[in-house]
Amino acid sequence: MKLVPLGDKVVLKQLVAEETTKSGIVLAGQAKEKPQQAEVIAVGPGGVVDGKEVTMQVKVGDKVIFSKYAGTEVKLEDVEYIVVKQNDIVAVVED
Repeated sequence: MKLVPLGDKVVLKQLVAEETTKSGIVLAGQAKEKPQQAEVIAVGPGGVVDGKEVTMQVKVGDKVIFSKYAGTEVKLEDVEYIVVKQNDIVAVVED
């Protein structure tokens, strides 16, 4: 099974939150707030959304930062995804 977004929607997989303390203890993802950074898994076609032409500016594989309370969480085959509008993505992370 795979998720295929419609319109200006983007499917994201949140990156794992892992942090090491000064003493070397690794804190698991549940021990702290989830990061707002994710990897783009699928991108909708864009087109006309709400009467406006939308061109998709992200692509599969991009690492992005998204708005804190954005999107709809979906669990598919034990993997959690977030489906957001392209407007909810605030930046692309470049290495």
